[in-house]
Amino acid sequence: MQRKNNILNSHKSSKNGIAMIMAIMVIVILGTIMALSVSMTAVTTKSTNDLYLYEQTILLSKSATEYALLKIAKENNSSAPCSYTGSNFKYDVIYDINISVKYIYTVGVCSSQYATVSTPEQNGSVLIDVSVSVNDGNVVGEPIRYFRRTLQKL
Repeated sequence: MQRKNNILNSHKSSKNGIAMIMAIMVIVILGTIMALSVSMTAVTTKSTNDLYLYEQTILLSKSATEYALLKIAKENNSSAPCSYTGSNFKYDVIYDINISVKYIYTVGVCSSQYATVSTPEQNGSVLIDVSVSVNDGNVVGEPIRYFRRTLQKL
């Protein structure tokens, strides 16, 4: 005859409680991981958008510098050598572009010039300051501004 022991049967019923605790722990861990992934996705999307807009401002500043050189070549002539002094405009509704042009000549060539030089080799340069900014709160969380200064020989 076999003897039945109640100690072994009571031990089997406690395994069901441990399985329930393990299942709850797995659900809590998975929930935490999902919450972290959702928050990381939101942060990554914002930083990607800001990085894209910053790269656009860099490219627009290069284009604005080339535009300023084109306007200088087109508008300046021997009778008015310093006629183009800059411009302000908007591009694609959210970008504010400001161009400021200052000339470097010998004495008496321009009425409003940045600096005066004494030798003919230094004569005829231009200092172009371009600033591109994005201040639209609907597009970016914080303002983006890029400044570019170029010294160009005319």
